Amino acid sequence: MATTLTVNGTEHAIDLPDDVPLLWVLRDALSLTGTKYGCGVAACGACTVQIEGQAVRSCQVALGDVWGAVTTIEGLGTPAALHRLQAAWIEHQVAQCGYCQSGQIMQAASLLAENPAPTDDEIDAAMAGNLCRCGTYPRIRAAIKSAVEGA
Repeated sequence: MATTLTVNGTEHAIDLPDDVPLLWVLRDALSLTGTKYGCGVAACGACTVQIEGQAVRSCQVALGDVWGAVTTIEGLGTPAALHRLQAAWIEHQVAQCGYCQSGQIMQAASLLAENPAPTDDEIDAAMAGNLCRCGTYPRIRAAIKSAVEGA
């Protein structure tokens, strides 16, 4: 039985079992490969997307448990009209390998939607579950603060 899923403002009929992780629906069924597989156990944050604005680990949300509209990194901004966080990421040269960045940005966007002027401690707490093997945490915080200032 097909499930209707709204992703980045577009409805999709998905004919997959309800227990398939949202991550694989996005990557394999919809070819939205900006969301990355990192650990598969919600420990790294590479697969972070938003459901109704709430940051979630898509590796741990089953298709049948999706409760609303999904936004991925592809739906946050476009090359011609970057989201303010994407612009700040570039300005602060956050990415090194770049693998974790879509999850980092989606988590940060959820934070700023909930708290438009977070303190350093609030940024650190909100971003704590998103790992970066390259260790760009100071640049991540600087980019988030820059996005706040530019809002």
